Parts: sequence; structure tokens; C-alpha cells
Amino acid sequence: MYTDTDRCVRAVQSKDPRFDGWFFTAVLTTRIYCRPSCPAVPPKVGNMSFLPSAAACQQAGFRACKRCRPDTSPGSPEWNARADAVARAMRLIQDGVVDREGVPGLATRLGYSTRQVERQLNAELGAGPLALARAQRAQTARLLIETSELPMADVAFAAGFSSIRTFNDTVREVFALSPSELRTRGEKAQRDKPRIPGTISLRLPYRSPLNPDNLFGHLAATAVPGVEEWRAGAYRRTLRLPYGTGVVALTPRPDHIGCQLALTDLRDLTIAISRCRWMLDLDADPEAIDEQLRTDRLLAPLVDKAPGRRVPRTVDAAEFAVRAVLGQQVSTAAARTHAARLVVAHGEPVADPDPAGGLTHLFPSPRALAGLDPESLALPRSRRTTLTTLVAALADGSLPLGSDSDWELARARLGALPGFGPWTTEVIAMRALGDPDAFLPSDLGVRRAARGLGLPSTPAALTARAAGWRPWRAYAVQYLWATEDHAINHLPV
Repeated sequence: MYTDTDRCVRAVQSKDPRFDGWFFTAVLTTRIYCRPSCPAVPPKVGNMSFLPSAAACQQAGFRACKRCRPDTSPGSPEWNARADAVARAMRLIQDGVVDREGVPGLATRLGYSTRQVERQLNAELGAGPLALARAQRAQTARLLIETSELPMADVAFAAGFSSIRTFNDTVREVFALSPSELRTRGEKAQRDKPRIPGTISLRLPYRSPLNPDNLFGHLAATAVPGVEEWRAGAYRRTLRLPYGTGVVALTPRPDHIGCQLALTDLRDLTIAISRCRWMLDLDADPEAIDEQLRTDRLLAPLVDKAPGRRVPRTVDAAEFAVRAVLGQQVSTAAARTHAARLVVAHGEPVADPDPAGGLTHLFPSPRALAGLDPESLALPRSRRTTLTTLVAALADGSLPLGSDSDWELARARLGALPGFGPWTTEVIAMRALGDPDAFLPSDLGVRRAARGLGLPSTPAALTARAAGWRPWRAYAVQYLWATEDHAINHLPV
């Protein structure tokens, strides 16, 4: 979009927040870059330049605006709606792969050479993987500086910087303030906010509208005891992260999601935030999605009634795949019971930082489940085979699942496993892999909703009708599910 100058200028002059994260405005006279909705007086058109990423702005020598804080914009919705190499690379960078494995590790995961990855990212984003990772480190550093009391040396290494000097230079270059000046400003902003010892509190932005009912309702209604819970108006769960473990509490607010994180290793902060945003689908563009779905006159009333529905995802694709098998042809309550038994028997114990909380375990990893005795499972024999085959494939790496997966390749590999039909494959594609066009025409709830609306209710006919909903059929499923009076559709009280 950043190449459409007229459209960008109109977005900046109207201060339209819908375009935050789509592009950034670099002001040539002040050498500052802003989000489109910056509250400052818009610069003259001749003084504006438009760039596709914060990293591109920083690489070109622009500093982040102190008023609109463009580094805290929602991410571009493109990376979650596409399955090409650039989108997969961005999802991996957001998950901290460059910091942990370097550019060669990123290229290996994508199946390209480092030169190809750099060329593609530079062509589309105006910055290579190192610059994109650097911009992310700077944002993580800012969060730690402003929301914690950690010594600056600890902040530097937790944010992923290799030295104190690089940390200081980057913060000054990006924010035009020293780390200590940033902390002073942060202390003023946080002065009246309650702090829980050992936690980091922050706000997760999103594009409006956001309907929290099905999003948090789904997560709460399917929560696995010990791993997830809804308490005091927040969805809480344990996190398995590259360097340690964590507990997160996510609270829906009118203009943001409140996020409280307790981590055993602060190097996981960026990854934890990225995974929480992914789980809540916060980088979606609801205006574009709903506009497309409204073109169907029978679906339009559902969209108009409660716009801004998101797809509830997961923080761990392998975990969700296991839970999808456990949930085959059983009720939500039964699926939770099966999952809870696995957690107690094979999950890794963790300490809940909240004394009143009920979180006790991480969901067991595929490796922990690899030695599972099938006879210990209270499941039909065919489903035991499905589960053990899936776990073995996840544990030995022959079935890689993640937000960076090639969607069609993952579908093919899942479909080759025993017991994996279209429903299981598509629900994993939707909620674990993040394919916005995943569709469940055989789902009983979807078929009942379609029949009630006057839509075709047979899988083949519904699939044909849903061609007009592409590429957002996963969101159409959320609207169809919402017609039923089920706990997944209601924000818990």
C-alpha cells in the first residue's frame, strides 16, 4: 500500500487508525517517522515519504515519533493473510528466530538461501532480516525500560542485544532518547497503575472493531484445567517458550488488550508478546474482512449485528493438533477431560505467580507424549492410533507445525495421517496455522447455522456458495458459529 501515495496522504490527513501498521510516514524535514493516525498536525504533502516498515524507517535514518509511538502499532495484517515466503519470514522474525538462530537459521526454515531471503524482504519491506529483528529488539527494550525496574544491563541482554553499547546506541538512534530518559518518561506514565511484583504489564493494540465474545468465549469454554483458566475477567494460561516458561493474563478492554506476563527468562518477552497477539488475531484488518463478507446478503446481517469477530488461535500449534484429535466426535467438556488427563500425567509442573490462580502445568510437549501407552487412553482404539501417530510425527520433526508453516503442505501431511479427515485438518489449519481461508463445511454447527440463514447446508453446496467469502472463510465460520447459544460465543462473566 505504501506505494499508493494519494491513498497514504488521505489516510494521514484524516488520521485514520485503520492504516496503522500498513505503512509509516517519514517526515523529511524533521527526520521523524509516525503512524498514519499520529495526533500531530500532518506535515506538508511534499515533506512526506511512505515506507512499509518501522525497520525501513530506522534504516533510512528516521527516529520514532514521541507522540504516536509508531513502534507500538498493530502489525501489518498482510503477514497473517498470506502464505508466501515473505509472510512466513515475518512470522518467524516476530517469533524471535533471527535472534536465536541468525539469518541462516531463518533461511533454512524457509527453504531458501540467505541471499534470496534478504533480497525478498528488502524488495517488499525496505529492510533485511537483521534490520527487522533490530527494530523488534528496540521495541522490546522500550517495553522493559518503561514497565520494569530491571537494571539497564539486564534490559539490554533480555531484549536480545549483544552488548550494552549497541543497546544504548540503538535506543538513542530509534527513540531520540537515552535509556534513562525513556525510563523517566515511562515512570511518569506508569505512576498511577498498579504493579504486580514479578510481572510485566503492557497494552496490546488492535484495529477496531474487535468483538471479544467469541474470541475469549472460545478460549475460556475450551480451557484445559491446569493449563488455562478464566478468572477475574482475564484469560490466563501457561506458556512454553524457547528460553523458559511463562504465565500470561489477557484482559479485553475497549481500545486494547491488557497483558500481564510473568516469565522465567526475560529473553522470551518478544516471543511471548508475538504469540499472544497471534492467539488473539490482533493484527487482523476487520474492516476489510467484514466488507468482503457483507457482499453475501444472507451473511451480512450477522456481520452487521456484531462486527469485528476474530479467529481464536493458539500459542502452540503442536498442542492444538493434539487437542483437535482429542476433540474428535466428542463434546467440549469431554475434550477438556481427555486433555486434562494428559496434562496431569505428562505435563511439566509450573508455579502460578498469582497465589489465587489455578495454573499448574504446561501442556505436554510431543516429546513427552512420544512414549505414551495407548492402552492408558480412554479413547476408541482408532483414535488412539490417530493420536499416537500424530505425536510421533510431531516429535520426530516429520510434521512441522507452526505459524510459519506452508498451509497446503501442512494440510497434505496431516491428511496422510490415519484418522485425519477434512474437519480435523481444516480446524488445525484455521486455529493452529492461521490460514484465514480455512473452512469447515462439514461442521455440524456451521451446517445448522447455514440452514437457519437460508444458505446451502450440504458441504458441497455450502463450499460453492462460500467461494464469494474468500479469502476470509475462517472468519465466516466465526459468524456462523455465533448463531448458536453455546458457551464459546459468550464472554464469561
